[in-house]
Amino acid sequence: MASKMASCIFCKIVKGEIPSFKLVETDKTFAFLDINPLSRGHALIIPKFHGAKLTDIPDEHLSDILPIAKKLVAATGATEYNILQNNGRGAHQEVDHVHFHVIPKPNPAEGLGISWPQQKTNMDKLKALFEEIKSKV
Repeated sequence: MASKMASCIFCKIVKGEIPSFKLVETDKTFAFLDINPLSRGHALIIPKFHGAKLTDIPDEHLSDILPIAKKLVAATGATEYNILQNNGRGAHQEVDHVHFHVIPKPNPAEGLGISWPQQKTNMDKLKALFEEIKSKV
């Protein structure tokens, strides 16, 4: 893990080795403006604990994330916005350190553009899936 942390751009930002536009910092969390924003106010919130995917991060290192996201949304004045967190290349994660995007959506041209490819479902299969997942939660 140490070698991954040493080369991780977000770990370097937290340590101050790479400059950032820091918005909020707590003992567990660091938030800063994205340098490749989708819209004005696009920010990233990262746990200081290094982990590639959400399941790699201990719960206590996630406790600040949503309260900080809420503060950042209020600070931008956004009334429409996305909170986004991707896990793995297939899910569009580009930096292997958990991060949450706060992306204001001021108009159709700026912010996150997504499609929502809903699938038809069989209620019996959905019930079986429900029971499978519920038994593991």
